[in-house]
Amino acid sequence: MSARLEAEHLYKVFGRKPDQAVERLREGTDREELRADGITAAVIDASFTVEPGEIFVVMGLSGSGKSTLLRMLNGLLEPTAGHVRFGGQDLTELGDRGLREVRSRKISMVFQHFALFPHRSVRDNAAYGLEVQGVPRAERVRRADEALALCGLAGWEKSWPDELSGGMQQRVGLARALATDADLLLMDESFSALDPLIRRDMQDQLLELQKTLKKTIVFITHDLNEAMRLGDRIAVMRDGRIVQIGSAQDILLRPANDYVASFTQDVDRSRVLTAGAVMDTATRGDEADCDCETATPGTPFTELCAISARVPHAVAVLDGERLVGVVPRQRLIGFLGDEQTGPGTCDTRRDKGGEKVMARA
Repeated sequence: MSARLEAEHLYKVFGRKPDQAVERLREGTDREELRADGITAAVIDASFTVEPGEIFVVMGLSGSGKSTLLRMLNGLLEPTAGHVRFGGQDLTELGDRGLREVRSRKISMVFQHFALFPHRSVRDNAAYGLEVQGVPRAERVRRADEALALCGLAGWEKSWPDELSGGMQQRVGLARALATDADLLLMDESFSALDPLIRRDMQDQLLELQKTLKKTIVFITHDLNEAMRLGDRIAVMRDGRIVQIGSAQDILLRPANDYVASFTQDVDRSRVLTAGAVMDTATRGDEADCDCETATPGTPFTELCAISARVPHAVAVLDGERLVGVVPRQRLIGFLGDEQTGPGTCDTRRDKGGEKVMARA
């Protein structure tokens, strides 16, 4: 099982007298005031914990500090203040040699632009981290080939990077990270350079791999839809600060402020919400007493809409045999709006008696 990652009150300041700048930030000085003095506060008081086996997504616009934060997590950038602990080891207390050892064995990074060696075969690219570790060649080949197979690249081991598509090259980068068997994967906009369809395929690949490998993953993105698709939890950054941490449904239904809400307004809620997020917990018992279809707390919203169209009352939500909530039709309509229609969403129409019914568009 992977280890826990902890970030504690991390600051990263570029410019003159950074320690004094941190004190000014702690005392309430605005980031823009520091900028006027030629000081850039890239990350301000960032704290979070990533549990073993969790995909933790850090999302924000360009300049929000997310990539700087990521580079502090593996020691590529030294924090101006704060601590990073992984598996109980304080990485901020290590010297250069200790950090190199951690990066070669415990932490792997997957970059946005593949970062493959053009003069190395696919196999040798995937084995590069093992070569740095000093692993014997036969073992390197075995582990690299296993990682390539996991990433859907069996049969391409002897190919050259320029013979591969962009998506396949990124799979080599992912295989290189997996081959080292590092507990922590840091992924910096790893899929953003890919075409949309290939990008979604890589997201699927990562989610499928994670079911088996259960790595601790920190994934950086500027795309909220990607964040909501991949993240067990999401941290939203703005101007160097983390402004909200929560599940996709937390952020969609309970945005911490107007800034977060502005991100969520164009999200396809039907792809994120589940019965557990929209159900009414003030339950009655009659919905579960008939033989009609029921839902579970994890039933996707689109499937919930389809069930609602087939039953004559609110949909019962069962956890095992226990009734935990109900979802009235009007609640579904309220989440999407009466006028919102489209693929995978709920459409409202009226039957012959004038009663609103739900159909799947």
